[in-house]
Amino acid sequence: MSLLVVGLSHRSAPVSVLERASLAADTQAKLLQDTLAAEPATEAAVLATCNRIELYADVDKFHAGVAELSTLLAQHSGVGLDELTPYLYVHYEDRAVHHLFSVACGLDSMVVGEGQILGQIKDALARGQDLHTAGRLLNDLFQQALRVGKRAHSETGIDRAGQSLVTFGLQQLAAGADPGLWARGKRALVIGAGSMSSLAAATLARTGVAEIAVANRTRARADRLVEILRQGDDTTVRARAVEMSAVGDELTRADIVVSCTGSTGLVLTADALADALGTTLDAPAETPAVTLAAIPAPADVDQHAAWVENGSATSAPQAPAAPRRVTLPVQSTGPVKLALLDLAMPRDIDGAAHRIDGVRLVDIESLADASADAPMAADVDQVRTIVADEVAAFGAAQRAAHVAPTVVALRTMAADVVAGEIARLDGRLPDLDEKQRAEIAQTVRRVVDKLLHAPTVRVKQLASEPGGAGYADALRELFDLDPQTVAAVSRADLNDPNRGRS
Repeated sequence: MSLLVVGLSHRSAPVSVLERASLAADTQAKLLQDTLAAEPATEAAVLATCNRIELYADVDKFHAGVAELSTLLAQHSGVGLDELTPYLYVHYEDRAVHHLFSVACGLDSMVVGEGQILGQIKDALARGQDLHTAGRLLNDLFQQALRVGKRAHSETGIDRAGQSLVTFGLQQLAAGADPGLWARGKRALVIGAGSMSSLAAATLARTGVAEIAVANRTRARADRLVEILRQGDDTTVRARAVEMSAVGDELTRADIVVSCTGSTGLVLTADALADALGTTLDAPAETPAVTLAAIPAPADVDQHAAWVENGSATSAPQAPAAPRRVTLPVQSTGPVKLALLDLAMPRDIDGAAHRIDGVRLVDIESLADASADAPMAADVDQVRTIVADEVAAFGAAQRAAHVAPTVVALRTMAADVVAGEIARLDGRLPDLDEKQRAEIAQTVRRVVDKLLHAPTVRVKQLASEPGGAGYADALRELFDLDPQTVAAVSRADLNDPNRGRS
């Protein structure tokens, strides 16, 4: 079995495609179940964030796996396969491991070095565990990715290479001013009470806003978030929960609005925002439509498969380059009456809001524009070295683990042989006393252990090296081990309830 990931992200697809392909929580669960039901896959996990959708699987057939995973992503996202395929990337075996570890370290994030991705990886693992779609390989992979991400943040200055999406968004709203000075004393409205909205509310509170109103469809979650904000030791913010029906009234009071819900439609329309400000939408600017540079696209999913299978950095194209983004028309240069930060995917706030006088809108797409030119810290190279080392270590550990059930089966067979010979000796020498029998049994066991020690240690070492997967097969052939016994050891390890839980 081998690790395969098929996905798309802000690096391979325009925001408009990512927005349409976003997966709700129940859709993610159905995608995992359908992936596991597909013939090539035995394990599955999905990592879905505001700027990436990736399906991980343990497959036994590469080409069939690529085709099946791509088809399932298209079916569950609602974007046709022909339209989706040009934006998909494929990673296989070590490259797939390298990709997830890079994601965990924030190297593949829209804002390099952001740490929120670790929580999203943890959620993806928990979902796979709860639905029983993540087995030994994906449990090991995602657990190790979390450790690698934490190591990168603790051992390097990757945090200095970028900020969280929320912090970066507030910097864009401040338009060059110090975000703390810009936000101090302002009134904020946070729409949504999920992880991103909660992070936004906490960041606003630390930044120094005077008041935060939290609106959420489930009032109890808004109340919980408000209570957390009130208990914060590092803020004195006034926090209160409001009903979603009160958002219109709250807009007339707010200076800053942050929205991140799971809604599939707009939460704030341009007309509603204009009404709240007592103004109207400006006529559309006489500017050419924003276009995206063409992305080199493979002819079909099999082309992706061929790229990866060839495995050559020179002959195999990389994932399609992110389209060159064109800055949206310059927004109003007058006083900003309402600053809007839309962190949702699909978007919560009508993009036409930038045509309202006195409104400044920052959304996922404009964040992608701004972050494309963000300076990279020197620590990024150090993180890349960490990722490369961890990928090699993970591969060695997986190869060694592959031979472990065979070694256990060999030692079990040897123990059975010893037990049979001791029983045979008992029948032939019935006059031996218990002390003599015990000494003979211990001597035979020591001889067998010494004979097996060197080859079993050596085979584990050899198996951990690249190309060492065949040593387990050789061991089974040499000692005529029952494949069912080896499989039983593997199943016992996989079904260990403590495995993969942190």
